[in-house]
Parts: sequence; C-alpha cells; structure tokens
Amino acid sequence: MITAYLGLGSNLGDREAHLAAARERLAALPGATLAAGSPVYATEPWGDADQPGFRNQVVALELDDSWSARRLLAALQAIEAALGRVRDPGRRFGPRTIDLDILLFGGQRLNEPDLVVPHPRLRQRAFVLVPLADLAPDLPIPDGQGGGVAEALAKIPFKISGNSLWSGD
Repeated sequence: MITAYLGLGSNLGDREAHLAAARERLAALPGATLAAGSPVYATEPWGDADQPGFRNQVVALELDDSWSARRLLAALQAIEAALGRVRDPGRRFGPRTIDLDILLFGGQRLNEPDLVVPHPRLRQRAFVLVPLADLAPDLPIPDGQGGGVAEALAKIPFKISGNSLWSGD
C-alpha cells in the first residue's frame, strides 16, 4: 500500500458539494481507500486574486500496488472532467469547479513535464499545508529540502480563524 495526499479545491458553484463529489469518486476508485480527510477551509484565491474564494481540503488516499503516480494523475483528471472542470490555458490559476492535485505520493520524487511530486508549490501554500498538517503534521516532505509538514508550515505567514485561512502577515 502507498498513501497519496491530495489537495482538493473548488471556487465555483456549490463548492462544498463539488468537494463531496470528488471524495466520493476518489473512494470509488478500484484498489483505493479514502483513509482520512481534513476539515474544509475557506481560503483566498492564490496566484489570481480576481475570482471567488475557495474551499480547500486535503485527503489521504491509500492505494494498492497497482497504482502509480501517473495512473493517479489520469484518474484525478478524469474526475475533474466528470465534475465539470474546464481548463482555461490563458488563466492557469483561474476559477474551477474542482481542482485535484497530488501533493505527496508515498515517499516518491518525480520530476516530469506534467507531473512533479511532491507538488512543486507545496511549501508555499498555507491552504495546502494547514489541512495537510491536520492529517499528518510529522510527515516528511521528500523534496530534498529536509523537514516535514509542520516545519514547512512554520516557515510561511498565514492567519487562521475557525475554518477560514489567509496567507500573508
């Protein structure tokens, strides 16, 4: 078994329902078990501020040995498409019904043109690190920089109030 940590996000339509539908589809993947889910956080947009706020969550997905990171990426993209995700090449960080990202895939490191694991911006994003820390604060991040999730979170500025989360000072 391998544990993959996935970032889920939505900022269009019924955001909570989109997250729930994504979790249901992840749990239904063959050879996969949805092992844990963080609370859902209300977050500000990242990289493109001119859009609605997000709902973000991290889940742990346990996968049997038939899974690779490449196969998981294809499954995530199929779920996104089924849930109405339309990719706008001119607005990479724009609004979306659902966004599913591989944050960590066991202890693996991959650097391919369309698949980088651990996620390349994992250490920069409080909206991912906070919910990941809810699930696995001591989990090492295998990116060569050393340290784990809680240590990475301690190095970035953020504010939290209940389930609302803001980046910055």
